[in-house]
Amino acid sequence: MRSCEVKNRTSVDDIKSLRLITAIKTPYLPDGRFDLEAYDALVNMQIEDGAEGVVVGGTTGEGQLMSWDEHIMLIARTVNSFGRLIKVIGNTRSYSTREAIHATTERGFAVGMHAALHISPYRGKTSLEGSVAHFESAPHGSYHYMQRTITNRTRYSSRVGNDRIKQYTDNRIVVWSGNDDECHDARWDYGATGVISVTSNLVPGLMRQLLFEGKNPSLNSKIMPLVNWLFQEPNPIGLNTALAQLGVVRLVFRLPYVPLPRPKREEFVNIVKEIGREHFVGEKDVQVLGDDEFVLVGRY
Repeated sequence: MRSCEVKNRTSVDDIKSLRLITAIKTPYLPDGRFDLEAYDALVNMQIEDGAEGVVVGGTTGEGQLMSWDEHIMLIARTVNSFGRLIKVIGNTRSYSTREAIHATTERGFAVGMHAALHISPYRGKTSLEGSVAHFESAPHGSYHYMQRTITNRTRYSSRVGNDRIKQYTDNRIVVWSGNDDECHDARWDYGATGVISVTSNLVPGLMRQLLFEGKNPSLNSKIMPLVNWLFQEPNPIGLNTALAQLGVVRLVFRLPYVPLPRPKREEFVNIVKEIGREHFVGEKDVQVLGDDEFVLVGRY
C-alpha cells in the first residue's frame, strides 16, 4: 500500500460523524487554469469557520469540466495542504464502472483522499441491479463511499426529500442531506447526520451553527433568501457569481457556465447586507460588478 494511503487512512466512524461538508468551489485564472492560490484561501476559510470536510471536484467544484488529470491533481493538492485539518472527499464518480474504479483505486486513494463520492448513473441509466453492481464493484473495506444520488427504482421510491431520509435513517443508514433548503429539518427532525452544502462556501460559520447547535428555525429562515438565490439557476452559476462579487475569486467562468445577470447580482448585494457582510467569506465589500468585467473561457 502506498505511503500516502496509510498516512491518510481514516475510520468509518470518522466519516460517519461529519456534519458540515462543503462542496468546494474551484476558482480559475483568466486563461482557465486553476487559481490554486485562491483555492487554498477558500479551503482555509472553510477550516477556520468549522467545516469538517470538503468535496473536491463535485458538481459545485465543476468536476464535470475537468480532465481526470486536473481532477486528481486538485484532490492531491487538497490532501497534501489540508488533509490533517479537514476530511477530503474526492468526487470520483463516473457513468462507467471501470472508470470509477480506476479513478478511485489507482488514483484518488493513491494520492491520499479520505473518502470517495459516487453516484448512480443518471444518463444512460441502468437497472436497479446494475446500479447495485456499479457500487459493489468499487473497492470497499477500509475506504468509505458517500452515495448522494440513489436510483429512483428502489423500495423507497415513493418517498422523496426528508421523508426519504427518515426512511433511510430509521434503517440505520447514515445519510447526508444534499439540499441546503432542507438540511436544518433533515438534521434535527429526520435523523440526517449533516449536509453536503453549497451555501457553506459563502457562510460556513452560519451553516456550522445550523448543523451543530440545535434546532434554530430563526437562523434557518434568515439564510433561506440566500439559499433560494443561489439555486435560481443550475448550480454552480449562483455560487460562482456570488464569490466573484465578494472578491474572493477572479471573475472567470469556464463555459458553459456564465454569471447571473445584473439584476440578480444587485439582489445578492441586498441579501449580503440583510444577513450581514461579516458572516460571509472574504473581507472586501460586496460589489454588483459590470457585465464586461467577467471573463468567459471556452478553451482551457
